[in-house]
Amino acid sequence: MKLTLKWISILLGIVLTLMAGGAAFIFVRGIPNYEVNNIEMKVDVTPERVTNGQRIASMLCIQCHAADDGVLTGKLLKDVPKEFGAIYSKNITSHRDKGIGNWTDGQIYYLLRTGLRPNGQYLPPYMPKFPLVADEDLKDIIAWLRSDSPALAASEQEAPESEPSFLTKFLCTVAFKPLPFPEKPILRPDTNDAVGLGKYIVDGQIACFACHSKDFKTMNVLEPTKSEGYCGGGNPLLNMAGAVVPSANITFDETGIGGYTEQQFIDAVKHGKKRDGTMLRYPMIPHSGLSDTEVKGIYAYLQTIPKIKNKVQ
Repeated sequence: MKLTLKWISILLGIVLTLMAGGAAFIFVRGIPNYEVNNIEMKVDVTPERVTNGQRIASMLCIQCHAADDGVLTGKLLKDVPKEFGAIYSKNITSHRDKGIGNWTDGQIYYLLRTGLRPNGQYLPPYMPKFPLVADEDLKDIIAWLRSDSPALAASEQEAPESEPSFLTKFLCTVAFKPLPFPEKPILRPDTNDAVGLGKYIVDGQIACFACHSKDFKTMNVLEPTKSEGYCGGGNPLLNMAGAVVPSANITFDETGIGGYTEQQFIDAVKHGKKRDGTMLRYPMIPHSGLSDTEVKGIYAYLQTIPKIKNKVQ
């Protein structure tokens, strides 16, 4: 019996030593690097591309990368849970050293698809990836990034380096991975197909589902409709003060937006105005960059998905 206990103690000690060693390795190494594929691409910077790219970026990139002066030099992301560490967005101006002025169009495109920087560094999920966005929309964003917009003027200013927590490093080792690069072209939807257009915006271009499903931990970025509580709300988002603001249920259940008319829905999405006249709270921002046709498409699509009974306080 004593011999058995001795061997159990030895084995337990070995296991604990290995676990401690593994934790130390993850802590010191940090977030893993991966092999990066070289994508040959040259985007034509046309006025039409820049206009649409800026429109999309106003609802995505600018929110996270704009410093107090409006230039996209990065900042502390106050709405990232503290469990992930102190996370700062990057300088994405045209500066060749501090920003992305030295990146190729293919490198930017590859990052937006997979989450990998040119040096192979993986950006955890607090940096959104866009696996379902149409090729042409991503090219429009790249054209805008190449434009002479004052927000993108070359600047040496940059936010501090992020300080990811051990939890972030651990999850990036065992769970979070780069997304696969698409094997075939992703096309824009037919704008005459309201439901198809709405699905594209909800699942891809703006990814409404990510915030409005049950939890970021259980969302499926490649097959959004398989996310737990798809569009049923309750995801514990944070405002700039760090207080929890659960996302709204946007299914057509009575506990969601079942009572909204199309015009009321447009007012909410584009102007942040609720049916009772009060304003929606951050992190929901007015998506004024969307056209009425696009918001009507979202409204049409949301009527086709399963209703979820979930009254969000």
